[in-house]
Amino acid sequence: MKKGLILTVTAVVIVGLGIGGYTAFNRYLGNNIEIQSVTGKESTAGTAVAADKLNGKWDIASGSKVYWTVTTSKEPINFQNESVKGQWQVDLNQAAVMKGNGIVDMNGLNSGNDQRDSHVKEREDLLETNHHPEATFEAKSFSAIPKEWNEGVAIPFIVEGVLKVKGKEKNVKFESTAMYKNGQLLLSGKTKVLFSDFGMKNPQTIVLETQNELDVRLELVLNKV
Repeated sequence: MKKGLILTVTAVVIVGLGIGGYTAFNRYLGNNIEIQSVTGKESTAGTAVAADKLNGKWDIASGSKVYWTVTTSKEPINFQNESVKGQWQVDLNQAAVMKGNGIVDMNGLNSGNDQRDSHVKEREDLLETNHHPEATFEAKSFSAIPKEWNEGVAIPFIVEGVLKVKGKEKNVKFESTAMYKNGQLLLSGKTKVLFSDFGMKNPQTIVLETQNELDVRLELVLNKV
């Protein structure tokens, strides 16, 4: 009886350790960050928004995030950064004169795994944030943006500009949407770049391989100045 009880307890302990070990291993190698859209559920019939509510200078505010997604042999892994600031000068009458910029403190990069984050930030062939602490984006042009907006309805457009990471510049296009909601502008945008565009090497380990391509996604909340 005692022998059977001991065997049962031992089996439970082994299974528990196995599950715990797998969970820890999965957390170390896997994705711990879920991408959250700032726009939420889109309205289909919001009230009209006057142009004077939209035109003007908008500052990136609290709640904004930039996501960097790495595709690995296991699953896509998201890094998020809430240390972002910048502006968007909106002019619905003259898209050609619109301006926008953003600055991201790369020391704020977070994948939910401190050891992995330190690895990415510190290595010379990756971000090396002690020498290159910021990534920047400077918008150069905006596609035609409709003059008529409705509350809670997403407006699609494209932003072209220069993304600078680790001192190296890359021309990119962000496929974007903007929404006016509760007095704020909500901006989502996505593009693809390569580690090699910025003089970096996609990291490889014995148990995990990563692709050269990176997804960059903006989820920004802006307040009017």
